[in-house]
Amino acid sequence: MTKDLTSGSPLKVILLFTLPLTLGNLFQQFYALADTIIVGHYCGVSALASVGSTSSINYLILGFVIGVCNGFAIPIAQLFGARDYHDLRRHVANAAWLCMAGSVVLTVCTVSLTRPLLTLMQTPEDILDGAALYIGWIFAGIPFIFLYNMVAGIMRALGDSKTPLYFLILTSAMNIILDLVFVIPLHMGIFGAALATDISQAVSGILSFVYLCWKFEVLRMEKGEARLNQRACIRLLGIGLPMGLQCSITAIGSVIAQWAVNVLGSTAVAAVTAASKTMNLLTAPLESIGTAMATYAGQNLGAARMDRVRKGVHSALLIATVYAVVSLILLHFGDVAVMGLFLDTSTEIEIVRMGQEYLFWNSVFFIPLGALIVWRYTIQGLGFSSLAMLAGVAEMAARTAVAILLVPVLGYFGAELANPAAWVAACLFLYPAYIWTCRQLDNRLLAARLHMQNRTAVSEDFIV
Repeated sequence: MTKDLTSGSPLKVILLFTLPLTLGNLFQQFYALADTIIVGHYCGVSALASVGSTSSINYLILGFVIGVCNGFAIPIAQLFGARDYHDLRRHVANAAWLCMAGSVVLTVCTVSLTRPLLTLMQTPEDILDGAALYIGWIFAGIPFIFLYNMVAGIMRALGDSKTPLYFLILTSAMNIILDLVFVIPLHMGIFGAALATDISQAVSGILSFVYLCWKFEVLRMEKGEARLNQRACIRLLGIGLPMGLQCSITAIGSVIAQWAVNVLGSTAVAAVTAASKTMNLLTAPLESIGTAMATYAGQNLGAARMDRVRKGVHSALLIATVYAVVSLILLHFGDVAVMGLFLDTSTEIEIVRMGQEYLFWNSVFFIPLGALIVWRYTIQGLGFSSLAMLAGVAEMAARTAVAILLVPVLGYFGAELANPAAWVAACLFLYPAYIWTCRQLDNRLLAARLHMQNRTAVSEDFIV
C-alpha cells in the first residue's frame, strides 16, 4: 500500500500522486458544499448567509487542525524515504497521542467561544443566531476531523493518496443524503446540515483508522514504540505547530476580511459566500498539488535527493500554471452555472452580479496562487515550517491592509482585492525563502557526505 516517490519522472510521479488528492479535496469540499447548496435552496438566502458567514472562522480552526496533521506527516514521510521504519512507527504513535490531546482542548475552547467571536466580527443580527448554531455544532466534531486528517496524512506520507479518497467518496455521499433527510422532510434547517456533517466526518475518521491499522504492515507496533517519546513529540510539534499556525494566521486575515464584508450587509455576505464556494472548488486541485509536493519533498529529502526536489518543483509549477489558465477560461463561461448550485440565479440578480465580480478578480491571480502553494508546501516538506508560517503572516498583513484601508474607500470592490493582495505578498516572500532553503539543505547534505567519506578513509587507513 506504500509508494516510493524518490524514483521515476518527477512530472509523472507528482501528477499521478496529485490526481487522487484532487478528487479527495473536492469530496472534502462537498461536506461544506452540501450544507451550503441545500440550505441555500431550501432555507433561503438568510440561512445561506448564516452558513457562509462562518467560513472564515471555520478555516481559522479547521485549517489549524489540517495544518498540524499535515505537519505531523512530514517527519513520517522523511523517515519513510530514509527507510527508518522503527523511528517511523514511534513518530506515528506520538502523533496519535498529540492529536488526541489537541482535539480535546480545541473542541472545548472553540465551542465555548463561537458566539463571542461572531459578535466581535460584527456578523449581521439577522444571521447571527443561525451562524452560531451552525459553526458551534461543526466545532463539536473536531475530534473526528483530527482523526481523519491524521490518518490521511500518514497514508499520504507512505505514498498512498488513493485510500483517503475512497473514504471521502463514501462519507461525502452520506453527508449529502443526511443533509437532504435532515433539512427537507425533517425540517431541521441549519442544525440538520451541521449534524449531517458531524456524522459523516465521524464515519470517515473511524473507518479510515480501522483500515490503517489493518492494512499497513509497516505500522505494526513493536515493543516500546507506542510510548510517549519526548524527542519524537518535539520533532512533530516543531513542524506541525508552525504549519497549523500558518493556516490560522492566514485565516486571521480572512476573518478580518470577512468582518469588512459583514459591515457591507447580508447581501454582500451572500455574494461572497456563493463566489467563495465556487472558487474553493476550482482551487482544490492547486491545494492538492501542494499536498503532493510536501510528501514528495519529504521523501526525497530523506533519500538525500535535492536535485530531484528542484525538478519536482519545476514540474509542479508547470502543472499549476496550466491548470490556472484552464480554470480561468472555464470560469469565464461557467461562473453563473456553478453559483446556481448555491442560490436561485434567476431571482437573486444582484447577488449573482456581485459574485461574478468577486470570481473574476480572484481567478485572474490563480497563477501566483499556484506558485505560492507549490513553494509553501515544498518548504514545509523540507522541514522549514517556520518560513511557511512567515508567508502566512505576509498574507494576513495584506488582507488586513485591504480590509482596513481599501474596503472603507472602495466598498465591495476593495473586498474583491483581499485575496489577490494576499497571494502576491506571499509569493514575494516565498520564492527567496525556497531558494534559501534549498541552499541550506545542499550545504548540509554536502557536509554529511564529506563527513562519511572522511570516516571511511580513516577506517581504511586503520585497517591497512
